[in-house]
Amino acid sequence: MFIRDRLQHKQPVFSFEFFPPRTEKGERNLLRSIERLAPLSPDFVSVTYGAGGSTRARTLEIVARIKREFGIEAMAHLTCVGATRDELAGVIDELGESGVQNILALRGDPPKGEDTFEATEGGFRYADELVAFVRERGEFSIGAACYPEVHPEAATAEADLAHLKRKVDAGADFLVSQLFFDNSAFEQFVAASRDLGINVPILAGIMPVTNVSQVERFTKMCGATIPEELAARLAEAGEDPQEVFWQGVSYAANQCGSLLRRSSDGALSAGRPPSAALAAGIHFYTLNKSPATRAIFEILQLGRAGVFG
Repeated sequence: MFIRDRLQHKQPVFSFEFFPPRTEKGERNLLRSIERLAPLSPDFVSVTYGAGGSTRARTLEIVARIKREFGIEAMAHLTCVGATRDELAGVIDELGESGVQNILALRGDPPKGEDTFEATEGGFRYADELVAFVRERGEFSIGAACYPEVHPEAATAEADLAHLKRKVDAGADFLVSQLFFDNSAFEQFVAASRDLGINVPILAGIMPVTNVSQVERFTKMCGATIPEELAARLAEAGEDPQEVFWQGVSYAANQCGSLLRRSSDGALSAGRPPSAALAAGIHFYTLNKSPATRAIFEILQLGRAGVFG
């Protein structure tokens, strides 16, 4: 199944992101998490790709295994880091031969220990080049990343949007946002994207807070901000891990409901189509754990309010 087709016929969609574990124990934990999340019937799951292709083999293996053993549509991440055109061609062809039809095409972060991205000789420098290359290699549904609060390396928000437009023009079918906690920032980003002619579906990237220091590290890396309301909740939770968990789940559930719920007149804001929610779906950054995502689903199902139908 092509994700672009699912988005054409069903919105909102729900998806989960996992990363390839480095140990056998980690792989068992990952498979257990997927097994627990499978009953939620996600529209697809994605598997990340380590810096420099460090988890390339595991990514390919896990993506194929998810499709084969769990019957869930899977999307493989693919980056420009540490790979030539020929090496990327081999990976793309291998994915196609394994029955994987969906690829998230990314530039990728600099390898560990390096501050800036350097293109590999014979490789690609920008994600739009990789998007175009995947499009040429075969019949895939291609996703690309977007940054509601601007990519940390972008000179300006306008420059960031211009680069995003190049990715869509190169063949990206849909966009998956970096994690964010401020819905107003996402709404402004979507409006600016539409004004620029970026009209593909945009999935909102949501990461429920379950570990404060971990989330602070992620937000610093990707340029996301922690709103005062969430910061106050986490400060009140203190060192109590269970309270942090439920504060994170509650906040994320409210985020999702707001992003997906239609207002009483059917439109979220001026200029938005009456039939469209702000986000085409939710992409959960699970960190290979299931409890928080499952709890959010249960809250959304209880509230419903147009979210699941």
